[in-house]
Amino acid sequence: MSTNDRKKEEKRPYAYLMPFLGFFALLLIWDVLARFSGWSREVFPGPVVVLVSMGELLADGTLIRHTVASLFRVTVGFYLAAGLGIPLGIALGMMKTAKSLINPLIQFLRPISPLAWIPLAMLWFGIGDPPAIFLIFLSSFFPLVVSTTIAVDGINPTYFHVAANFNFSRTEIITRLVIPAIIPEVVTALRMTVTISWLVVVAAEMIAVRSGLGFLILDSRNALRMDYVMDGMITIGLVGLVLDFLMRQLGVLEAARWRKMTH
Repeated sequence: MSTNDRKKEEKRPYAYLMPFLGFFALLLIWDVLARFSGWSREVFPGPVVVLVSMGELLADGTLIRHTVASLFRVTVGFYLAAGLGIPLGIALGMMKTAKSLINPLIQFLRPISPLAWIPLAMLWFGIGDPPAIFLIFLSSFFPLVVSTTIAVDGINPTYFHVAANFNFSRTEIITRLVIPAIIPEVVTALRMTVTISWLVVVAAEMIAVRSGLGFLILDSRNALRMDYVMDGMITIGLVGLVLDFLMRQLGVLEAARWRKMTH
């Protein structure tokens, strides 16, 4: 084993420990602030109080029920956005006339915050899952369309010339050229939009539904249970870490390295 390899092996355990040290430092600062800030435990509970209350929420199933409700809305809205946004982005990237017609409309709607749609979503869909799913769909749909369109525009034109020489059909061009070429950019876009979706669902649940982590936080605030509020916040962060980890795994697929292999 070379000297460089040995150094890498020696550093590797520390690389795994660093994130945990960061969380430990955060917990330590939190505990110190809770003890010496002068605020009561009802206003600013410490980590031990929050951990005990999280055990209570887990024991009676409240935390799990609200987490599942939020994940359901994110999953449905996100998959709808990906299922419609990515094909539309491919179509706009390949058909310049359609892009000229539709892209200005997309650029007009894209900057509008999904939260600005809440009053309309509640009027159109009422109270429950549909308005939250609609807001999640909006938060993911436009970024995916734009990212996919840009990815298709960025494909080397030489590849299309080669495909034409081999008499590829439109379907073959899409499945054998376009999709493999845009996978790296699409994976990055999916990773970013799933995080946005998770943020939006929490905000939407504070207004348009009566379940989910957003509702748990709002209801706990009204009951002056700041420990439950923090439990909801911690759960949001943990689920966000898991979602980001799952999306990062897409980046290690062989197909996601297609572009790197061609250079």
